[in-house]
Amino acid sequence: MKDLRDRALAGEDRRPLVKVEGSQVLRGDLDLDARNELSAEVSAAITSASTAGGVVTLDCAAVECVSAIDTSVIGMLVTLGRTARRNGSRLVLVHAPQPMRAQLEAELTTVGPAALHTRLAAVDAAAAAVVLPSNGRRIVRALEVVTLTGRPFPARLETGGPPRYGAVLLGVDRPTDELDERVARRVARMFACGLVAETRALLDHGLREGRTASRALGYQQVVAALDGCVPYSRGDLGAAAADTVRATRRFVRRQRSWFRRDRRIHWLDPGPDLLGRALRTLDP
Repeated sequence: MKDLRDRALAGEDRRPLVKVEGSQVLRGDLDLDARNELSAEVSAAITSASTAGGVVTLDCAAVECVSAIDTSVIGMLVTLGRTARRNGSRLVLVHAPQPMRAQLEAELTTVGPAALHTRLAAVDAAAAAVVLPSNGRRIVRALEVVTLTGRPFPARLETGGPPRYGAVLLGVDRPTDELDERVARRVARMFACGLVAETRALLDHGLREGRTASRALGYQQVVAALDGCVPYSRGDLGAAAADTVRATRRFVRRQRSWFRRDRRIHWLDPGPDLLGRALRTLDP
């Protein structure tokens, strides 16, 4: 990162930074005078995509040059994280215009995810084969991407090729029964340390209306118990905690399966000398 930043400040990095599809804006000169202009251009492009909807393609290495200097760019990319997809050396931000998203979400509510999954299969069979027919939010996202870009939805994790920048990817796994116990202890700590009070406070700030936060593990179960939604009786926080444990364990299994498909990861077993074994993997 520091080398990229230094080359950017010295005007030595000539890689294209931002291409806004439609207006075809291309810039690559990252000398000190151009840096502020380019930072503003990147910010404007991302803002435009996030408000009006659209597609923005950024060069990953050049974005790092700007991000190392202008942290606001990092914040904007984090905000748009759900809409970002890497394509080789490019970071593609696809953000659906509000009318498009509203229409798809309304259809999801009225006709259900299976009908939208059938539509997805007609335009992108590969994505439909990966996205579950019950995963309405992901189906909506896939339809947005296909509609806006005219390209397939990248539904699979990258599993091949060397990591960028010569990175070594390390993973630590544990036996399933141990993970299950750790999940139970973690959920117990969450509830003991104020999850319910936190959820009550957030309900006053729009948590219930949030499409993503209201479905987060823990929040979803507590909100349902506070509201008395099926299968909970109103205020049954014990059942909410038990369901949070079960849902988190299912999530852990999906995560393990997801990461295990990445052949670039060097997996390490927990136990004695974990740090030493990790360091030996980095420098055999």
